[in-house]
Formats: sequence, C-alpha cells, structure tokens
Amino acid sequence: MLTAAAVAVAIAVAAAACWFLVEDQLDKQVRSNLAAAPMDPTFGMPNAGQGDPNGIKSVPVACGTTAAQAQEQAAKEWSTSNGHGRYNRWPSQLVAPSGSQVCLPFGSVSGIVTTPADLDAVGTTGFTIREGSFVDGDSAMVRVSTVPVNGERWVLLTAVSTQSTDDSLRQLAVVLSCVALAGVAVAGVAGRIVARSALKPVDQLTGLVEHIARTEEVGTTIPVNGQDEIARLSTSFNSMSTALANSRERQTRLIADAGHELRTPLTSLRTNVDLLIRSDAQGRALPPETRARMLGNMKAQMQELTLLIGDLLQLSRPDTPNPEAVRTVVPFHETVGRALERGRLRGPSLVFDTDVRPWYVHGDPAALERAVINLLDNAVKYSPPAGTIEVRLQGGRLTVRDHGPGIPAEELPYVFDRFWRSPSSRQLPGSGLGLSIVAQTVQDTGGQVSLGPAPDGGAGTQAVIVLPGQPAEPH
Repeated sequence: MLTAAAVAVAIAVAAAACWFLVEDQLDKQVRSNLAAAPMDPTFGMPNAGQGDPNGIKSVPVACGTTAAQAQEQAAKEWSTSNGHGRYNRWPSQLVAPSGSQVCLPFGSVSGIVTTPADLDAVGTTGFTIREGSFVDGDSAMVRVSTVPVNGERWVLLTAVSTQSTDDSLRQLAVVLSCVALAGVAVAGVAGRIVARSALKPVDQLTGLVEHIARTEEVGTTIPVNGQDEIARLSTSFNSMSTALANSRERQTRLIADAGHELRTPLTSLRTNVDLLIRSDAQGRALPPETRARMLGNMKAQMQELTLLIGDLLQLSRPDTPNPEAVRTVVPFHETVGRALERGRLRGPSLVFDTDVRPWYVHGDPAALERAVINLLDNAVKYSPPAGTIEVRLQGGRLTVRDHGPGIPAEELPYVFDRFWRSPSSRQLPGSGLGLSIVAQTVQDTGGQVSLGPAPDGGAGTQAVIVLPGQPAEPH
C-alpha cells in the first residue's frame, strides 16, 4: 500500500506537470498565431477593399446593435450575394467606439462576444489578447486592436477558436488519468509481489519462532540467502538458536553430572546411616572402632557434599562477566600468600618454593582467592610425598608447578570442562569442578589460564594464570 501510494503521488505530480506544460505550450502557440494575423478588416475578403482608404466602405459587412444581430444580418446578406466575399480564416468584427454598432463581414460563421473592456482600446496603439468566446458559445482567443473607419478608430476583434485545443487537453487529461490509474494498479501488484518475496524469510523466521515457542525445540535454524538485513537477521537468529541449544545441552549435562557426583556420597551416607540404625534397632552395637570409622566416613562424605555444593554455586554464575558484581583493586600477591598458607596446611609434608612479587588487579577478591586455592589443591593432590611445589608470581604471570605424574596430552583439552576427571584420578577426592571455577574466574577478570606439562620436560604439570594489572597500587 505504501509503494502504491508513493507511485500514485509520483504519477499524479508527473501527469499534472505534463498537462500544465502542454496547456502552456498550446496557449503560447495560439497567442503567437493570433498575434501574427493581419490587422486589416479586409483580410480574408479576396474581392473587397482594394484601394479604398476608408476600408469599411469597400468591405461587404452587415451591422447590428449586438454581435448576434450582426451575425444574423451577415448571414442573410451573404446568402443574397451569391457567396461573394466569403470569410476564409480569421473571424473578425468591428465595434463602434461607442459600442452601439457591431459589424461583421458577409458569411461570418459566428460573432465575437464583446466586453466593455474592449472599448478601452479606442485611442490606443498595438493590441491585447484575451480569452473570450463566440456568440454560439465556443471558446476563443481574441485579439483586440483598432483600425481607422470613416475617420474614426473602431475596435477590431480578431479571434481564433480554442475549442480543438480544449478538446485536446481534455483527451490528454483522460489519457493521463488512465495511465496514472494503470500505473498505480501495476505498482500495487508489483509492490505486493516484491514485498512478499522480500519478506518471505521474515515469514519463515516468524513461523520458526512460533514453532520453537510451541515445542521448545531450540537449535532449529533457517536457510540464509544473500547479505541484506533479512539475511543478517536470519543469521543472528540462527546464532541465538544454536546458543540456546548449547546452553540447554550444558544445563542438561550439568544436572546429569551433578546428580552423578551427588549420588556417590549420598549413597555412602545412606548406607552408613542404615547400618547404624539397624544395629541400634537390633540391639547389636557395633564395635567402637567400627562405629568411629563409619562416623569418620560420614563426616568425610558430608565435607565432600559441602565442597561439591559450593562448587556448584560458584559455577551457577553466568559465563559472561556480571557488570554489577563487586570489583575492586586486589593486591593479587597477598591473595596468593593467603592461598599458600592454606596449601601448606593441606600438604604439610610438601615443600613450597615461592617467589611472589607485588601485582595489583581489578576483580573479585574472594573469587580470585578461590581460584588460586583450587590450583594449589590440585598441585597438593598430585604431588608425591615430600615433593616440591613451585609458585611464581612475576609481572602478572602466576605459575604453579608440581612434580607429580602429569597429565596425558590427550586429556589436556578437557581439563577445564565441568565435572571432567582424569580416569587415573577418579579414586582421589574431588568433584571435577575446581579447574572450571579457575577458568571462569580468570575469564571474568579479563585474563588467561592454561594447563600443560612442565616446561623443562621433567615430571609434573604447570598451571599458568596471566592477569592484567600493574606492579604498584593505583591511586
């Protein structure tokens, strides 16, 4: 509809401009031809007026008080004169200065309607051209001038019919109107076809969104053609749909992995609790050492559950940094120092070789400390008895290197995945979420983290964290 309306306005403006241009040109042409007509009452009268200075006496004319009477009289006189002096081309008539007498040549087809303003031409030179009409009602263009008649200046009206011009303009208006209507109709049909073709991808996108809303089948995509805005919209939707599918898959995997990890300590707890309840119900008390061992196992399982729930809460944060999270300037070297104190408590037999230099970063203090503790826990867990753990913080680059068995090369791509644990370490305590928390925290802080074999080719694994910051505390 908008296309048809725009085309209608354009065609209307073009048609109006065309009509007014043609009308102006035709009007100029008629006026030019009329201005070139002879200014002599004898013109068109081949057998009259030769050598007579008075002019009017030698021109066969008929007079009356009005143009209509003069026309009637001229017709009668011409019929009785056997057609002598037939008017050929330019209709003309003479008007007395007082306007009381109007004279027409014999055989004039029609008199010219005289106006009071025509008498104002008496006593002037040159001529004027006005719009007028004949007595029979046809439109005309009239030239008003004066000629000498019997010693007086009479008004000479010379006219040319504009009826054919008016008819041509009316026909042109009809043609332009038909062309405009046809153009609007064609534009409307073409606009509808083009709009439906251009918006077909939008219809597909709408249908797909409605389908996903009904069935919740995320991950569905639509074909993308071209590089216009519709194609960009389709590409963005496909990316969003794929991201939603991946998010749902990660959510499902997280729930499944969390359920699997929770099942083991819960099963052990239930077994121990059932055994204690059964022994008390049957009156058969367990040996003190067995009971103490079972209570110790239950406490360990509770601690494992607490750690797992804490890790799950940590990972429940969004993958992208939260702009509303509390961030401040963190003396990262002090954070590493506190984590080392806890690491020494967890590995009292291990040797910590440290070189920590000042470095200030902008981030979440608690999250950064948790990330460093997780790295040290991994190093403590896999270090041999009386082994050495090397910790270096220099220029924003933190390295934690142990001398344990190391990680096989084929397992390195999965070390930061949630709940992933090496087959060789499944018998050790842990939930498989520690390194995932490290990766997420470092990413939120704008840094990078990597895990790989020892750089010198020796035994063990080296974790590297690089955080943006500065060696001096900002003011």
